[in-house]
Amino acid sequence: MDIIKSYFPELSERQLQQFELLMRLYPEWNEKINVISRKDIGNLEVNHLLHSLALVKFLKFMPMTKVMDLGTGGGLPGLPLAIYYPEVTFHLVDRVGKKLRVAQDIAEQAGLTNVTFQHGDVLEVKGKFHFVVSRAVMPMGDMLKLVRRFINHDSHNALPNGLLCLKGGDLEQELAPYKKEAIVDDISSYFKEDFFKTKKIVYYPIY
Repeated sequence: MDIIKSYFPELSERQLQQFELLMRLYPEWNEKINVISRKDIGNLEVNHLLHSLALVKFLKFMPMTKVMDLGTGGGLPGLPLAIYYPEVTFHLVDRVGKKLRVAQDIAEQAGLTNVTFQHGDVLEVKGKFHFVVSRAVMPMGDMLKLVRRFINHDSHNALPNGLLCLKGGDLEQELAPYKKEAIVDDISSYFKEDFFKTKKIVYYPIY
């Protein structure tokens, strides 16, 4: 937990306890259900929890913001963000029920009351959100087709409502059609660990 604490010294004791709980529960669950690669579970703090929190460095959500985490799997990036933002609501959606049950159990044990869950296709989701967040779920074009309908126009954050994706690798071809609107931010500008050298945040406003 020292790494997260060093980058986010503003975290309260309760929030630190919640992150410590995630550090304990994810490996326990991973023994039963493979929500994180077994080769990578030892890098949980940096490669998964801190990676999720990169979105905090890019944009601070204001209280009362509504966020959907599309393809959350076992709760990433939704659960780390829900810990950081207790006054923001998160709706975590995934097609794989067993992974979503892991996220639900961890959220319950962590005492997170600002998180809801939905098992199934994103097209079954009701309601509107200020932002959709996602972690390398699908190409940008496919994602935009799915999420446009969910973005409301009641903007109260520093950036217009839209899509925030955590991605890695060479994105030039994937993002070429969207380069006029998209903002691509290097996570290595926030975190010094080698893992983040090729990791990026892609933000796309949806009006």
